[in-house]
Amino acid sequence: MSMSGPFREGDRVQLTGPKGRLNTIILASGKQFHSHRGTLDHDGLIGLPDGSVVENSAGVKYLALRPLLNDFVMSMPRGAAIIYPKDAAQIVARADIFPGAKVVEAGVGSGALSLWLLRALGESGSLVSFERREEFADVARGNVVGFTGQDPANWRIEIGDLVERLPDAVEAGSIDRVVLDMLAPWECIDVVSDALTPGGVLLCYVATVTQLSRVAEAIRGSGFFTDPESNETLVRGWHVEGLAVRPDHRMVAHTGFLITARRLAPGTELPQPQRRSSKTSYGDEDVELWTPGAVGDRTVSDKSLRRRVREAKAGAAASLARENGDADEVELEVVEVEGELLSESPSESGDDRND
Repeated sequence: MSMSGPFREGDRVQLTGPKGRLNTIILASGKQFHSHRGTLDHDGLIGLPDGSVVENSAGVKYLALRPLLNDFVMSMPRGAAIIYPKDAAQIVARADIFPGAKVVEAGVGSGALSLWLLRALGESGSLVSFERREEFADVARGNVVGFTGQDPANWRIEIGDLVERLPDAVEAGSIDRVVLDMLAPWECIDVVSDALTPGGVLLCYVATVTQLSRVAEAIRGSGFFTDPESNETLVRGWHVEGLAVRPDHRMVAHTGFLITARRLAPGTELPQPQRRSSKTSYGDEDVELWTPGAVGDRTVSDKSLRRRVREAKAGAAASLARENGDADEVELEVVEVEGELLSESPSESGDDRND
């Protein structure tokens, strides 16, 4: 997908209606965007500069913009829950993802974090993503190809358990950064410590306080890392219109915790910090509360997952067809309706009752 310049065939375009309703389409010559308030020819958009305003057949005006990566990850097909942009930005910063780095990611999910990492790594870096479920990997690959227009040469997905596959997938001591987005990251501390280079960064993304506590103690107990640091990010928007300046009534609050630590040099013993006494030990009853079953593992039905795989692959195929110049093969029109990405035939109408 081209990131700048006039709109061209195969580009993904985000249309914003009079009431702020968002619809995302993939431009194809001869196609139309349908709503209950008229039609809009794709040909009328092709060639216009980014940020143009167009009218449909009923005189309804739409603002046309290329979606940002932030917009794309919030509307793309999902196999598993995504890491939200506010957390992805902190992961890139706190893990110090830099161009040319060698990064391992475990728990690829729907590919949202993979997109952010690939953008930060540049062409000189490399990303190896581990995913237990092949269906999730298919969704992630479809989303990455759909947004970038190519299957990145510096990215590969390994299907299987990180503990079992990592030693064979990468050379010991060769990885600069490891990002773990999984239910029980404490199970992977030893194998991750072998893969990381001295000074490398381990970052874990977990959802609950009990997970946070257990992974922190596992990192400390391993003796391979610096003392872990943890935080969460809360984002609150503001309404600013004239003299009406106030916080928004809604905010993006807790989504997860980030915990980071750095790999010590082999044989190094970290000095013990002086702290006031606190409850740092735990018993069997505490461990039971931290098991995956007790924490809660959300599942996606097979039927829903198959649909999302089809949507991601269709978006990837359309993007690749545009990059390869096969404009006639771009047959998919993607419409985002109330936060979901739906696929529809160009001849079908999209319901847009709020415009």
